[in-house]
Amino acid sequence: MSKSKNGLTVKAVEHKKTPGYYADGGNLYLRVSKTFKKTWAFIYKRDGKRTEIGLGSVDDITLAEARIKRDGDAANGVRGLNELLRSGIDPLFEKQRQTNEDKAQRAKFMTFSQCADAYINAHRAGWKNPKHIQQWQNTLSQYAFPVFGDLDVKAIDTGLITKCLEPIWLTKNETAGRVRGRIESILDWATVHEYREGVNPARWRGHLDKLLAKQSKVQKTEHHKALPYMEINAFIGQLHRQDGIAAKCLEFTILTAARTGETIGATWDEIELDAKTWTIPAVRMKAEREHRVPLSADALTILNDMAAVRINDYVFPSTKKGLSNMAMLAVLKRMDRADITVHGFRSTFRDWAAESTAYPGEVVEMALAHAIKNLTEAAYRRGDLLEKRSRLMEEWARYCKTSRLNGDVVPINKAVKVAVQ
Repeated sequence: MSKSKNGLTVKAVEHKKTPGYYADGGNLYLRVSKTFKKTWAFIYKRDGKRTEIGLGSVDDITLAEARIKRDGDAANGVRGLNELLRSGIDPLFEKQRQTNEDKAQRAKFMTFSQCADAYINAHRAGWKNPKHIQQWQNTLSQYAFPVFGDLDVKAIDTGLITKCLEPIWLTKNETAGRVRGRIESILDWATVHEYREGVNPARWRGHLDKLLAKQSKVQKTEHHKALPYMEINAFIGQLHRQDGIAAKCLEFTILTAARTGETIGATWDEIELDAKTWTIPAVRMKAEREHRVPLSADALTILNDMAAVRINDYVFPSTKKGLSNMAMLAVLKRMDRADITVHGFRSTFRDWAAESTAYPGEVVEMALAHAIKNLTEAAYRRGDLLEKRSRLMEEWARYCKTSRLNGDVVPINKAVKVAVQ
């Protein structure tokens, strides 16, 4: 084994032009290729076999750095290739082992934003509509990514989580709660896939609940602005003076006590005119359970009107698809009724049913497609009370078109605020 004699100089390395190998000593060579490219090589014999290991280009590695690769640097804990040889270790095998370790390490490196994308892609098939996916992407992009989106997911700690959440915890608490839950789910995903280890710094119980105020203490309930049920007749009368598909859609939404997304996403294959039912698949329901809606005579009239102008598979179509979720709000704006919301009509219906009818609460709750919170009751509930709900919805439709006063005009006051899901 040759000793390190440092036979080359920086100037010599620069001026070597002829193809060949130029020894620096200690198995280190400058290699000039036939295309005049200069690289460093460590050449040694072991068990009678000559082996050459490339150390990199002269453009990237200086002579001094090449010598460190050869001799090592004890002060910085770097073992040289000649030291490996003296220890009985084949430098080529060691280099391959380190390369494989580096590849494995890089394979287990993912930024938080990359993990978020992977999590969303893994779950998008189970989420009921594209809006849900967009909400995840938007909230993470707005609040989480600016703080730690480009960091290795292993680096996410409690300090970064609180840095992300604290600015919005008191002012946008409901949003902040969703962001926290989404971060927690993504970090759990990363842990299961071995991109990080240890406890989840975004968990609430026993961790962030010690650092942040409870949501129930700071959260302001956002109520959907609803029309008092006594004024629904006058409102429907005004609505009938509005042209367009969106106005028809709004009236249908009111008559069925449906949610906006359920109505604008309704397709003709969900409608059974003969059976007078509208069956909404589980994938489009908030509770993720199929929901049958009994259709009143007035609701069927609207469907017949829409069938006469059918242009695609949507009951309430736009040019190539269904209406946007802003279409019915635009109708309310045209009617100068920005004081109420589409979702609020569910509260209007519920208040009417509670105060003006004798129907049991479970019938009304089922008409609203609310999940049964009592697990025992839910376990024993078999039917969907369709016949009773059919009578309820027919009475609701009749109430909507019946004047509450002697005249035909009912004064419309500012809306009250009532919460309903």
